[in-house]
Amino acid sequence: MTWSTFAFIITGVLLNAAAQIFLKAGTNALGGAIHLTAQNWFVTGIKVVTQLPILAGLACYAISLVVWIIGLSRADVTIAYPMLSLGYVVAAAAAWFFLGETVSMQRLMAIGVIMVGVALLART
Repeated sequence: MTWSTFAFIITGVLLNAAAQIFLKAGTNALGGAIHLTAQNWFVTGIKVVTQLPILAGLACYAISLVVWIIGLSRADVTIAYPMLSLGYVVAAAAAWFFLGETVSMQRLMAIGVIMVGVALLART
């Protein structure tokens, strides 16, 4: 894999993780869990789509899709797709740093396993 291909894939992964953080920040701003009913689905939908963090998350998703397609055009799916696992690592770190979420020892160990797997994959 060339450096430019790797850059497209990693950029797609980072944008996807950023989208998750923005979407969660947007739902946090709404005040908690979203409960849809037949009576409130429209009003709730308007509240959701007018949250700036949610709009930023959707923009990150859209850009990541374009970047990801470019990366996939240059790399085998068997290498590119597992690289998405790095998104778990980035999202967990960002959720801890930006959202104040707890990252337990068990979660850290799982993240370590993911990183080892990606490192082994990248060596091929």
